[in-house]
Amino acid sequence: MEAQLQELKTQALDQIAAASTVKELNDVRVAYLGKKGPITDLLKGMGKLPAEERPKMGALVNVVREEVTTQLEGRMAILEEEAINMKLQSETIDITLPGRPVKTGNSHPLTRVVEEIEDLFISMGYEVAEGPEVEKDYYNFEALNLPKGHPARDMQDSFYITEDILLRTHTSPVQARTMEAKGGEPIKIICPGKVYRRDSDDATHSHQFTQIEGLVIGEDIRMSDLKGTLSVFAKKMFGDDREIRLRPSFFPFTEPSVEMDISCFKCGGSGCNVCKKTGWIEILGAGMVHPNVLEMAGYDSKRLTGFAFGMGPERIAMLKYGVEDIRHFYTNDVRFLSQFQRTEL
Repeated sequence: MEAQLQELKTQALDQIAAASTVKELNDVRVAYLGKKGPITDLLKGMGKLPAEERPKMGALVNVVREEVTTQLEGRMAILEEEAINMKLQSETIDITLPGRPVKTGNSHPLTRVVEEIEDLFISMGYEVAEGPEVEKDYYNFEALNLPKGHPARDMQDSFYITEDILLRTHTSPVQARTMEAKGGEPIKIICPGKVYRRDSDDATHSHQFTQIEGLVIGEDIRMSDLKGTLSVFAKKMFGDDREIRLRPSFFPFTEPSVEMDISCFKCGGSGCNVCKKTGWIEILGAGMVHPNVLEMAGYDSKRLTGFAFGMGPERIAMLKYGVEDIRHFYTNDVRFLSQFQRTEL
């Protein structure tokens, strides 16, 4: 029996050494140490031996079993490590390859223009002021020198909710509210936001659009200050070689009032389809704050003066990016918006 045990040991160790995969090694383990394996059979047959031989043979079988188990565990560790290394090698990622681009969101062209204008005026010392889009008739009209029945109200067809509540037709109510809150103190603000008018939607009109207005109030504020401010704005938005001109106009809340044109950025003033052969492009309206507006807000119009201006980011974006239809800004057509994708260098 001892010779038989030594022979089983030799066979088992040889097969363990020859096993090249984890599966083959498991087969060897089951063949020799399993419930039906020869070493287990020897242990079961111990009862047939004489009593005096049982301790010696039992110890010998246990030694052989432990040695086979130790060799199995050692070989298993080696094969498992080899399997892991082979898997890692087969799944190696070439880190020198460029990564796949990930599509990310992008600023809407209107948002980009508004932020560009805000950044410019903030750098000039202005604050950004905001107000409600559902507004009182008083702040939308009356506080801006447009009393009930004033014919200039017809220029701004309005969405009325009640007789005294409407969707604001411009961001000027923010100026009126700010003046009222400041109580006669100097002001330097811009007011961006959405406004609403009963316009028929077409290539250049929309019932909802964006507006940015500015207001400066203080001592010795002159028309020359307004012109210098607008000149800086025009050069920043449309190029350093832009010139501006101011034409007389009428707005109930400013006196005198002007329209500002810039020299055409496409033809340089010689005349083209963009400027309609005039060499100039109308951009915004402006003027010196009307004394009545100052007085209604609690300002001393003899001591303090101010200027105001208002512009439409849609018009600026259309000119800046060559967009021919204002409705493109609102339809969320990815084909249109993807043209404004920023490229990171």
